Amino acid sequence: MSLFNTCRLRSDRIPLRLRTRATLSIAIGISLLGGCAAPKFTVDDGRPVNPELLANIQAYGQGEQALRPAIARSAQLSDADCSRQWELPIAVATSQQWAETDRVAWVRALKVDERPTVIAVAPGTALQPGDKLVDIDGTASTEAEKMLKQLADMRDQGRPFPVRTAAGQTVKLVPFEVCRGYTRLAPPNTPELQEYHWLMSYHPLQVAKADLTEEEALWTVLWTQGMSEEGGARMKTYHYGTQVIGSLYTLATIASGIKGAAMAAEAAVATAQKAAATVASDLIRQQLIEQAKQFGVDRIRDQLAKSAQQLTQAQVVASMQQVAANKGLLGGVSRVAATVFDRADTWAYQRMKRLGADPLAGFALHQKMLERQLLSNALPFDPERMASLQAVAQQDGRGEDVVAVLKGIRPETLNFDTGDMPLASAPTEFSYEDPVARDASPYAQGLIEAMLGTPENLLPGARR
Repeated sequence: MSLFNTCRLRSDRIPLRLRTRATLSIAIGISLLGGCAAPKFTVDDGRPVNPELLANIQAYGQGEQALRPAIARSAQLSDADCSRQWELPIAVATSQQWAETDRVAWVRALKVDERPTVIAVAPGTALQPGDKLVDIDGTASTEAEKMLKQLADMRDQGRPFPVRTAAGQTVKLVPFEVCRGYTRLAPPNTPELQEYHWLMSYHPLQVAKADLTEEEALWTVLWTQGMSEEGGARMKTYHYGTQVIGSLYTLATIASGIKGAAMAAEAAVATAQKAAATVASDLIRQQLIEQAKQFGVDRIRDQLAKSAQQLTQAQVVASMQQVAANKGLLGGVSRVAATVFDRADTWAYQRMKRLGADPLAGFALHQKMLERQLLSNALPFDPERMASLQAVAQQDGRGEDVVAVLKGIRPETLNFDTGDMPLASAPTEFSYEDPVARDASPYAQGLIEAMLGTPENLLPGARR
């Protein structure tokens, strides 16, 4: 029941004879004013908050602020060969379903409160980060989830629509079409979540922590779209049992910051960890432990020697082994997606050229992630992907440029003798009979599949 209706009912319950008495009317009026005061929104009262969550929320905002302009730029492709989705020139978040202290962290980091709050905009948009949406095409509600659903529904209709901010500003939002494959970031309280799907992908929050440049952000968006285009048919075949429900899908794509979605993400991460424990061999696990130890020793030695900030050849190989292992441990639909990561690389390379961007941005992002040890995501290359994309660049006459981007470490030198330790990879080839897919967990095939196939009233955080 709305606040307005509640107030009206209270007034209706007052006996007529009492309403004629001035003194009682005044007293009742004061009582009604107190009960019908405007809703209070969280403010930063200076209290201590979880510093890790605060940093993750800040990174989430920075990542969205890098990706939203890139998403808008990708619309310039007008690629007739790709499937299409509607996007918005803004990204929004809400803290309504978060714990009280966590809501303070959202305000402190991004000025986000319980209302749908703009956290990122594309160039040319009249709205700014921090603006609160209070009316979306005539829909006004204190329930953020209802507002976000309305925003998603208006987006998918593909026509311009008005929104009004808490400051009284009315702005017309114009949806635009992009190639299929929404690019999203993991929620701040589940930063390690990674999910690759033909409809949408969640990249781990460490991608945002790479401080994406404009062209690296564009590469990330195009790569995500390319993975959808190149692997969509295979992923659809694998997910044969899931029915796509539009309302849940639109909610998931636009409200990844809602606590309910974050709770589902936590379950998905737990399932992924279970899958990893099932399919990872002792050899690969031991490799990763030894590589991590050696990397730490090498970094200390480098710092003591005040050497140049450049990865050694051994560190590059160890890091790329970890990248390969990360891909091999993906489960469900994400595991299917991993079989076309190399095709997504080429797809993104070619579209970067069409947009007049530097197609070597993928190599630059790869190098940055190796240097920062941001390896548990799909954007750095494993040895096979490096060789494949390097060959594309070589044919394009950019071979020496790739060498320069990789700071002098030539791809062909990565094949030096590593003794008896093979490059880490998935212990078995992909199969549609993946046992993880038959797991009893509703998240066995991933968060997105679960949200698409689960009735709304059964989703985590739903009202019962």
